[in-house]
Amino acid sequence: MTSPLVEIRGLEKRFDLSGSLLEQITFKNGRFQRKQEAVHAINGVDLQVQKGEALCVVGESGCGKSTVARTVMGLLSPSAGEVHYGGSRIDNLKGRDVLPYRRKMQMIFQNPYASLNPRMTIQQTLEEPIHFHRPELARSEVREKVQEVMQSVGIDPDWGSRFGHEFSGGQRQRIAIARALAVDPEFIVADEPISALDVSIQAQVLNLLMEAQETRNLTYLFITHDLAVVEHFGTRVAVMYLGRVCELADTKTLFAEPRHPYTQALLSAIPKLEDDRPNYIRLQGEVPTPVNLPSGCVFHGRCPYANERCRQEIPQLIATDGGAQVACHAVEEGRL
Repeated sequence: MTSPLVEIRGLEKRFDLSGSLLEQITFKNGRFQRKQEAVHAINGVDLQVQKGEALCVVGESGCGKSTVARTVMGLLSPSAGEVHYGGSRIDNLKGRDVLPYRRKMQMIFQNPYASLNPRMTIQQTLEEPIHFHRPELARSEVREKVQEVMQSVGIDPDWGSRFGHEFSGGQRQRIAIARALAVDPEFIVADEPISALDVSIQAQVLNLLMEAQETRNLTYLFITHDLAVVEHFGTRVAVMYLGRVCELADTKTLFAEPRHPYTQALLSAIPKLEDDRPNYIRLQGEVPTPVNLPSGCVFHGRCPYANERCRQEIPQLIATDGGAQVACHAVEEGRL
């Protein structure tokens, strides 16, 4: 394989819950004690995004997929690990050093009702990133660029004088996509871009993203919890559970032959009209809290195949015969 466009190595992100030093100190049993707590949102994630592909990251709410997206984009600083773009490390860059990568990497946010500035017209919203990243362009060239990108996403250029609140959710998300495309990026992180939209609009926005990928040779890191979208859109799929990647495979392989017990349970929950007696896999117990992570495999408390090794040792991603990578001791030992 060629060198990846984006590479994530050992990525970790913790959010401190302890507050100030005075809030951490308590008096118990005649002694002063200091208690520190943190949400362990990402716990050692390794991913590679190849140029031109759409890597989908899936998992239930709270698994850390949106935190991965924001950390890759530099909106959050990693607690540990590295983010590389085009072979260069970027998570430690500051100030002007990071500007060239800001232009190459753009993000589409989940909520189209909150991601547009209500004080700016659509024309101003789309012109701002072009003025910032390409100051050498004349005003007439910027206006032409804005008209071109608006037409490419199905927006009437005459709407430029209107404000975001005058549009529906689907139209706002098209405007957000246009804003991301305005500076001609190479890599786009889409953080659940259709989850806040009506079902009738989701397919239109999804097709727009696929068309933009083909015409502009884009690379996507696509965050979603909708497996139907993954099957339609994704080149490869990374399944996350409690801050860890438990399975990584190309889309066809994952849907045809899921190996990890959690992936099997996820796919069994997809409704199928032709099934008279669906064979759902019902997981036992609840998702552990990311504040106090379980030892060993984070899934062992709900896994029917867990043994003592699963409770003690953290599994690493290993390659299988089908080309997938699975972090599971049961698969490694041939028990599953």
